[in-house]
Amino acid sequence: MNRWTVNSVVILGLVSIFSILLVQFVWMRSTVEMQAKNIAIQEKEDSLNLREFSQQAHSALREVLEQISPDQPDHTDLYGVIKQIKSNQFTVDFSEELQPFYLETLLKKELYHQNIHQDFVYGIYDCFKDSIVLGNLITFTKDSLYADSKKGLPGLTPESLNLTKDGHYFTVYFPNVKPKPIEAASFVSPWVYLVIIILFVIVFFAFSLGIIIRQKKLSEVKTDFINNMTHELKTPISTISLSSEMLMRMDLSEENQEKIRKYASIIFKENKRLENQVERVLNVAKLDKEQVILDKEPFNVHELLQEVKENFEFNQTEIGGVISLDCSAEVFQIQADSVHLTNVVYNLLDNAIKYCEGKAVIQIHTRNERNGLFIEVSDNGIGIKKENFKLIFDKFYRVPTGNVHDVKGFGLGLFYVKLIIEAHHGKIDVKSILGKGTTFSVWIPFA
Repeated sequence: MNRWTVNSVVILGLVSIFSILLVQFVWMRSTVEMQAKNIAIQEKEDSLNLREFSQQAHSALREVLEQISPDQPDHTDLYGVIKQIKSNQFTVDFSEELQPFYLETLLKKELYHQNIHQDFVYGIYDCFKDSIVLGNLITFTKDSLYADSKKGLPGLTPESLNLTKDGHYFTVYFPNVKPKPIEAASFVSPWVYLVIIILFVIVFFAFSLGIIIRQKKLSEVKTDFINNMTHELKTPISTISLSSEMLMRMDLSEENQEKIRKYASIIFKENKRLENQVERVLNVAKLDKEQVILDKEPFNVHELLQEVKENFEFNQTEIGGVISLDCSAEVFQIQADSVHLTNVVYNLLDNAIKYCEGKAVIQIHTRNERNGLFIEVSDNGIGIKKENFKLIFDKFYRVPTGNVHDVKGFGLGLFYVKLIIEAHHGKIDVKSILGKGTTFSVWIPFA
């Protein structure tokens, strides 16, 4: 996956996200506007219903008043005697003596005629007796009839109805007729959903982009691995081919026996080198499938390090490399797999040698800490950039060196080291200063 493809995916993803968010924004805005219109319509309907109720109540009370005052010569004088105190309470002034039962009967009759099917409570103020009487709650039943509930409305008092001892009047109160408060729907605001969608899309896009970038890096690492493997295998194959061709052309006489042995030895060594390279790749592939089987036994780490030192000095005689041991650990025998742990130390040493531009100066230090054994391998190599710290333990990863193949390997050594150390329940850490050197710290617990 090249850079152009990644950029195209990012651009298309951003355009898609913007399109989705734009559609969501328009939809949310339409929803909010529609909700506002519905609220306005509902308010208007409620207002019209209350107005209609008010007109019906006025008509019913006017009929009641006309029946209470049959001797009134001109009913036009009744204008203004019916007052609406609240949306659900009315008072009617009159001058005659009025019995509560008679008023209740008239109210039931006229309210029913006006199709007002609401519960109500009536009250009478008699100025002659200076008394306020509240009737029981009259309920409208399922049989389309009014019935006396035989009890008053809880909490209803003359004071709560604002009744005063002034004049001669009766009042009618409808407890269930109230202006309904119009509120937005009781679900979460659409804008909250929009924010959640935005966050979800951003997280998903970032996650997908991270995967794409990781896959791109993995593709580059694998390509680098193939190039390195081709370079590593090409040299011994060429050497074997050339040596074999020379043997085929040589005369098998006695004077050529030394040359024959020389070329046969070259073929054997190069073939062994190929075998080791292939075996390393196969072993790491096997270990990567979590098939690490450790054969733990008491293992003397200081003896191993002394052997490593001797091996290093033997191989570095001509180059002039220097290695020093500082075995400060008082307890240096641990339970470990001797084969794998030996490979770990040799891998770290090999890594230190490969990345030294001149004469290798290597220091190995041991100490006891945190109920375990620390092994530190320091070199004077080229160092590692901080951004590569987390990548050097990945399979096939090699610190980028351009097209120069002066450092051999498949990028499997440190991956193998970390795998084995973690199998021993240990830890590995790295510290490095670019241009000055690197220190690998391995900690293995005693138990």
